[in-house]
Amino acid sequence: MPVYDYKCKTHGVFHELATLDDHAKPCPCPQCGELSGRVIMIPPEFLNMDKERRQAFQTNEKAQHEPIFSTDQSRKIHKRDGGCGCGDHKKRNSKLMYTARGEKFFPSMRPWMISH
Repeated sequence: MPVYDYKCKTHGVFHELATLDDHAKPCPCPQCGELSGRVIMIPPEFLNMDKERRQAFQTNEKAQHEPIFSTDQSRKIHKRDGGCGCGDHKKRNSKLMYTARGEKFFPSMRPWMISH
């Protein structure tokens, strides 16, 4: 059985076991016996989160119901304005070389790395 949170007007929040069928029903306070309604507590780690990360969670929650679909038009706009910042990266020179047999190797890289 899951544990649910209830809030008594006099004694505050308390936790009680209840069946799934009884999850919405009020529960008596263990101290005074008054019927108390169920409350949904916000996880404290969400409240202590950085503002930017909390906004990212909210954006992801919106995107779950309103997804943005990739189209030819949106890809053309993306390449033009580089709004995501992916166009800002400098292109690195690859240190990839090939042996006479066609195997790849990186002369300046770690010698224990295995090429595929």
